Amino acid sequence: MTSTMKAAQFDKPNRKVVINDVPIPEPGEGQFLVKVTAASLCHSDLMTDLRPDDFGRPMTMGHEGVGIIEKMHPSCADKGFKVGDKIGMLYIIDCCFECEACDAHGTQCTNPNPGGAKVMGLMTDGFFAEYAVSDWENAIILPDNLPMEKMSPVFCAGITAFHSVDKCELSPGDWFGVVGCGGLGQMAVRYAKAMGLKVVGLDVNDDMLEIVKKNGADAVFNTRTNSDYAAEVKKLTGSGCHAVAVYSNATPAYHSARKVLKIKGLLMVIGLPDKPLEFQPFDVVANVFRIKGSNTGTPKEMKKALDFTAKHQIIPEVDFRKLEEMPQMVDEMEQGKATRRMVVCF
Repeated sequence: MTSTMKAAQFDKPNRKVVINDVPIPEPGEGQFLVKVTAASLCHSDLMTDLRPDDFGRPMTMGHEGVGIIEKMHPSCADKGFKVGDKIGMLYIIDCCFECEACDAHGTQCTNPNPGGAKVMGLMTDGFFAEYAVSDWENAIILPDNLPMEKMSPVFCAGITAFHSVDKCELSPGDWFGVVGCGGLGQMAVRYAKAMGLKVVGLDVNDDMLEIVKKNGADAVFNTRTNSDYAAEVKKLTGSGCHAVAVYSNATPAYHSARKVLKIKGLLMVIGLPDKPLEFQPFDVVANVFRIKGSNTGTPKEMKKALDFTAKHQIIPEVDFRKLEEMPQMVDEMEQGKATRRMVVCF
């Protein structure tokens, strides 16, 4: 094994993506060294301003990854894993995984390691490299019936999509609205259909709508070109969707979602606009609609999502790319040209 590896990194002072040869990391206490099999690009990877100015060097990108355990710190010997295991990984490291705050979200940890909890790829090195380290608590063994090279998107987009549908607590036959039919929305449609729900897809991009239609959406509407979409959704569903999840980070997407909710319907917040969401408190007090949020969840919630994924064979649709194409991949995602998750295999 050599001492260096290839990595796609973000050079913040120069505001560009670069491919560098960097040292292979050593696993610390509670960590594995993982030979990365595949990593995928997520919209969150574009949030360049979150990367610290004082990191001191380019930061390896990526928080969606799967791989094979190459080396284990001795402290992991009795944690149920072994060298050679094929694993998927969540991406918040250096939290304690035990406090009440970690049960909400690892970034809120009240007892983290020195330096605080960190999001891989945004606050510390991530998965777009030949090797990466992972806290053992973040790892789960991949079922044999899932194609490893396509599974990295599951460990952000997929699990987030699963929780966003599952936590709406709907019943088979209920109507579920998907606003924003990119990678997250596309997977949400597939999870929703596997749960027996009826699905409406809404977007401003006809290409995205066509994909979710192929994924099983019962109806799709372009909210930009069809000014009557709200009335048509309510006619189709009877009185509106029982729940609507917003996967877009555009504020107008939330306006669209409100228009197609039924009375007492649930607004599921997933996408993160730049500015705070606005609503009338009376609407919440009077039960006009309810609000809930979801995300990738915690390691404790990961097994439920992965088991459902394996049972229903919800395999992400991906485009395989080369590590050297990372600058172009980022450009394509920024320009809205990417219709599938872009995956690099190592």
